[in-house]
Amino acid sequence: MTTSSSAESTSDTATGDAAAKPAPKAQSRVRAARLEGRGWLNTGGAQLDLDSLKGKIAVLDFWTFCCINCLHVLDELRPLEAKYGDAVVVIGVHSPKFEHERDPQALAAAVERYGVEHPVLDDPDLKTWDAYAARAWPTLVVLDPEGYVVSTMAGEGHAEALDRIIGGLVETHTAKGTLDPEGSPYVAAAPAETALRFPGKAIALPGGDVLVSDSARHRLVRLAPDLSTVKDVIGTGERGRADGTAPEFNEPQGLVLLPEDVAAAAGYDLVVADTVNHLLRGVDLATGTATTVAGTGRQWRMDDGDGTALDTDLSSPWDLAWYDGKVVVAMAGIHQLWAFDPAARTVGAYAGTTVESLKDGPLDQVWMAQPSGLAVGAGPDGGERLWIADSETSALRYVEDGAMRTVVGQGLFDFGHVDGPAADALMQHPLGVAVLPDGRIAVADTYNGALRAYDPRTGEVATLASGLAEPSDVLPLGDRVVVVESAAHRLAVPDLSEAAVSGQHHRVTRKRTKVAPGRLRLDVLFEPAPGQKLDYTYGSPVQVTVSADPPQLLAEGAGRTEDLTRELVLAEGIGKGVLQVVAQAATCDAEAEHPACHLTRQDWGVPVEITGDGVSTLKLVLRS
Repeated sequence: MTTSSSAESTSDTATGDAAAKPAPKAQSRVRAARLEGRGWLNTGGAQLDLDSLKGKIAVLDFWTFCCINCLHVLDELRPLEAKYGDAVVVIGVHSPKFEHERDPQALAAAVERYGVEHPVLDDPDLKTWDAYAARAWPTLVVLDPEGYVVSTMAGEGHAEALDRIIGGLVETHTAKGTLDPEGSPYVAAAPAETALRFPGKAIALPGGDVLVSDSARHRLVRLAPDLSTVKDVIGTGERGRADGTAPEFNEPQGLVLLPEDVAAAAGYDLVVADTVNHLLRGVDLATGTATTVAGTGRQWRMDDGDGTALDTDLSSPWDLAWYDGKVVVAMAGIHQLWAFDPAARTVGAYAGTTVESLKDGPLDQVWMAQPSGLAVGAGPDGGERLWIADSETSALRYVEDGAMRTVVGQGLFDFGHVDGPAADALMQHPLGVAVLPDGRIAVADTYNGALRAYDPRTGEVATLASGLAEPSDVLPLGDRVVVVESAAHRLAVPDLSEAAVSGQHHRVTRKRTKVAPGRLRLDVLFEPAPGQKLDYTYGSPVQVTVSADPPQLLAEGAGRTEDLTRELVLAEGIGKGVLQVVAQAATCDAEAEHPACHLTRQDWGVPVEITGDGVSTLKLVLRS
């Protein structure tokens, strides 16, 4: 089965009318808008414009480097860039969400960190974003060689559709003589010489050494206690997924040591979150041998299978922790926690619904947003708590007694650097968390460049260190607190001096859709791709799930149905909120002897304002 998914982080708005706009028809001949911004990366200093792209098929990728869906699209585009060569130019239009992402040095670091091998337009003021009416991260816009828009699509999972569109354009414009298949505006930056390159996570090893995931170099590095002497390297350093004594990884992140008895039974000591490969890898530290222990290498798109670890798709596992007798996985790509059992060799959802937002409660009902850091420590009653850095909500959360609770964090679009009472404190895209010996919870507050601490006894948040270069993890090591200073390419021991910071409260302002009070009709519009038809093999081929934030926004209509049309009832007395809609449709090839099956899935967060002059129908477009 092949799948298409568009679980997207939303920006100013995520209404279907804006975020999944139907592609302009050929006869409309919509001229591409200018490419405006602060400057260009990966062009050798050249300033590109539409004239310089004449003769090329251009794919504009509107992205922001915090967004896991955008990172997925970078990897979906790589095979297309290789397949079509210089006939296609991908232009990354970086349109930031967080304040830190507006920093040109941070953007340059992200371009290197994620292996972006095409020109990138720095668009901090969202000029090009607005010119192309982008409303969601990521958004893709295809331009033909004559400078006209031929398709717009939001979210991820559009590789097959892009391949069809680009293939058709190559054929058409080769015949017309308007395609220039030679030459590229991309100019690679010179490689840097550092011992580590964008390290991600670190753990202590028996004997005092430290193992760090050297993410941008696709390997694991064993450091001596001085944190700089390299004692061993696991992995070839090449992007790949090979097992054995010369293993390959793809931007690995989280690491966890198994308990000795579990490791002896499993045959490996360490589990690695092999993030971009969508795999978990087991590693024997004595030999450096790696074995794939969970995942297929395909990105998760839907619940499928019986939980057998090697037959189950994963999605960007980012961090790991041993908790509740299992390896808990921060499954950043689908906003959930999963659990991997090395003994039973099973894997499956542990917490979260895949809805990207912030909601506490029983584990099977919570909403998360790109969980990226995990740590285990004792709770006030002596039991264990699993602490979580939930990055896109800039939140610190924990699991205890079958439920998840938030101590810091206010939502997807609220962030800042504010200390004090936890209910008022703010962070900015934290990626790492650790439990300090004194019981405080240390947080790598990544986009604030800070090390923060939450005290469960007092409920207060303080700043322990500032001026760090994108800290991505924290490691208590004896009497030292080690920080993985990712953008400085090192592990550091900062001077700790507790202070209170009262910075700005930032909020990403989202354009709200005005809807009329009372009854609201929801229409999810879907047409199978050319050559496909709806697949009724296993019952209804469509499914729509609706929820709201706050939940009280919906008086009727929440839940899951097998219809693309639904009548919602908005509650009285609530003026605004967010409608969360997840839709999917199953299709199969119409005429093939052995038809392939496909799943199209998309997730919208639709900010609404209830007003007398609002619309009574909300239309969202599900793209195949």
